[in-house]
Amino acid sequence: MTTTTWLRDETPSTHDVFRFLGTAGEERHQTARVTAAGAAWLASAAAAPADLGTALARWEARPESPAVLPCGTAFDVVSVDPVFGRRMLDRLWEEGPGSGPVAAHRGRMLLFAAPGTAQRLPALLDWEEWGEGVPRPLCHGTGDAVTVPPLVPASPESSRPRWLVAPDTRNPWLPGPEVMLWACVRAARAVSAAGVRVSIFAPAVQDANVYDVSRRR
Repeated sequence: MTTTTWLRDETPSTHDVFRFLGTAGEERHQTARVTAAGAAWLASAAAAPADLGTALARWEARPESPAVLPCGTAFDVVSVDPVFGRRMLDRLWEEGPGSGPVAAHRGRMLLFAAPGTAQRLPALLDWEEWGEGVPRPLCHGTGDAVTVPPLVPASPESSRPRWLVAPDTRNPWLPGPEVMLWACVRAARAVSAAGVRVSIFAPAVQDANVYDVSRRR
């Protein structure tokens, strides 16, 4: 059985996670802050309902630490090259329905998607005859696990994983495979040297850099 694992921080601290999330980091951009409801949603990825309380307790004890969470139940994750991922986010927020939570870790952008996306998206990309000119997304679903950022926002200079669009609700809207395909195709058309053959979408305009979280569904 897949279990939730919190990575050890060298300087553990004790915080009331919900009090902390309600008062700290006010000076940071709202999209990068995890709310108490968002933390509960992340913890719900635990393998069994009985593990939820344990997961929250671990995060309460170490809010500065990242965690390793299983995919396939609460969410899947689409991992993309950060430059291409930024183009995907621009398309999702400017022309589409917005995104779910988004994180950055080890030179990759992690887009949280609806469960089942990891199983279907690769076949949809193959149908579009994905070319070598655009880095292919990596999909993480059932049986996989990903590192998620800590509750405490990391500084821009930090090498730790960090939230770009943090979870802020107990039931966040998550894009499914069709929406992720749409974003990939639109982003590919924004790459001048892309080797992707697309015949169903018009070229996209590059400009949106601010994501209006009030549009989340």
